[in-house]
Amino acid sequence: MVNSNVRNLTAEEAYKLINENNNVFILDVRTKGEYSNGHIPGAKLIPSGEIASRISELQEYVNKPILVYCASGGRSPGAVQTLVKNNFTEIYHLSRGISSWTYGIKR
Repeated sequence: MVNSNVRNLTAEEAYKLINENNNVFILDVRTKGEYSNGHIPGAKLIPSGEIASRISELQEYVNKPILVYCASGGRSPGAVQTLVKNNFTEIYHLSRGISSWTYGIKR
């Protein structure tokens, strides 16, 4: 995943980003069941398979920071690529997904 608009972050870097920038849009691309079992506070759920068809819901964030994550980093790269193709300019990817997240989660 090499694109100048994309940065891979550790959980620590992602946590710092969220806390230092209240404009960050957090996108959870897991399933509804996974999301309801616990997600990063403030995250919006759009399962990875629905990103392309629901891209219009994200249009207002095209030039804003957007943090994408899944469970362990397997599904989110596809979502990131969809965002890149749709000209999103500031994409952050939680490299190892929520499995690496040691901070609070919301249920």
